[in-house]
Amino acid sequence: MSILMRAPSECGSWFWDLDDVTEPGLESALDTISRMSAILRGYELLEPVSLEWSWFEVGKGGLGIHSRLDVVGRALDEVALADEVRSCHPVGHPAAEMSAIRVLGSGIWLDADGRRRRESRLVELLVSPDSMGPTAELSVYHDVWGQCDFRGAPHPAVYANNSPRLAAALRDLDRFLGIEAEPGEATYFGVAEGHGIKAPDIINGLGPDLTDLM
Repeated sequence: MSILMRAPSECGSWFWDLDDVTEPGLESALDTISRMSAILRGYELLEPVSLEWSWFEVGKGGLGIHSRLDVVGRALDEVALADEVRSCHPVGHPAAEMSAIRVLGSGIWLDADGRRRRESRLVELLVSPDSMGPTAELSVYHDVWGQCDFRGAPHPAVYANNSPRLAAALRDLDRFLGIEAEPGEATYFGVAEGHGIKAPDIINGLGPDLTDLM
């Protein structure tokens, strides 16, 4: 059971427009997933367990059909994996197309005493194979990356133990992709700023209590 509260929407996200970086299509998307995951794995932020995506039709929207493929122990850029992803195509919808592919897994965060804790979906990676233009996005949903917890209490040791790893991973992703990530839109739970989470307003020693929407 998780010992961290998880926000229902992201605390911060970073977006890369890959139009001039890679070709559209499934094989390119899986190659991007493989290389980005390797960087995140190097910081122990994401150990991929499965790929998930949904299906839609142009002019019709989402079909309510979702696919999941387990990838534990597999190379994410192997040719056979692309074939298996294609084989998940819903037979009743020949015109269906894939949404962006979400990479799910677990990662390590450090508590105030520096103890290593494994958490499911510590970060989430989303890569689109869209023929209109490939993209990638990284999102975080926990308070360990910010200066305060979700109740508004500052937690400097947790912040110091975790935020630098996320920032370093994001810088490495920027270098690999050759472009700087754009911060995603703000949510009730936070917003990205640079390679971290924007500091909250501190009033009487406390940040905002965000637990009313959790």
